[in-house]
Amino acid sequence: MSSYIHGTDPIEQARLSKLNELINARCIALMPVKAGDKILDVGSGLGQFTHQLAQLTGPTGACLGIERDQHQLAVAAHLSKNHPWLEFRLANAESLELHESERGLFDGAHARFILEHVQQPNKIVHSMFRAVRPGGWAVLADDDHPGLVLFPEPEGFQSLWRAYMQSYERLGNDPNIGRKLVALLYHEGFRQIRNDIVFFGDNAGTDTFQALAQNLIGIITGAREVMIRERLIESTDLDASIHHLQTWSRLPDAAMWYTINWAIGFRPAT
Repeated sequence: MSSYIHGTDPIEQARLSKLNELINARCIALMPVKAGDKILDVGSGLGQFTHQLAQLTGPTGACLGIERDQHQLAVAAHLSKNHPWLEFRLANAESLELHESERGLFDGAHARFILEHVQQPNKIVHSMFRAVRPGGWAVLADDDHPGLVLFPEPEGFQSLWRAYMQSYERLGNDPNIGRKLVALLYHEGFRQIRNDIVFFGDNAGTDTFQALAQNLIGIITGAREVMIRERLIESTDLDASIHHLQTWSRLPDAAMWYTINWAIGFRPAT
């Protein structure tokens, strides 16, 4: 069983909701969804992105969000009230127990920020392959954590970020999954694969920088318990590094460079 490193408390839910507001438009711009499509969203979380996919399919299509966390599912359910073609379902992405009639039904499947939190991401991609029709597509979007660059670099940040990445590994998850998306698609049978990136950085002086900087601080502090328990960093060093990170976020020339790795593949038509 995989472990979600950040937990599901109200602070984490608020962080995720704000993150959706910041990046969903950039991700939607890459999606090949059209009116009438049937879309599967694996690991749908709070449902905000799934809801936007459903707006693209319209009432002539259908959109199903799969989520294993009941707290997130309860929030997502409110988004489907006025959209009868949008459904959220409690299920585990790693087993993806679709109804027999749903296998091979979907025009497209999507998974974002989920493969980094599971021990066997290939199982999810395999299930997505079985879920889409011949000629259908799957989109994977996920982090590749070593690519994060902050400038000017806050004191202690390298040690802090290394401990954060190691916390994934201690839970059996993969902080480097983003670079493997093309390979995952290929080895599970998808073809006509292409990759891209979604810019996930920002700089001081924009309307969104503080929100993205606080998101970064939030994901690190959310993993504090794991990092301390696994002795990846001393608590005093962690707290000092977070303090330096907060100071960095207030600099007039602060910049963050980061991307979400993105890939699409198609199930062969024959």
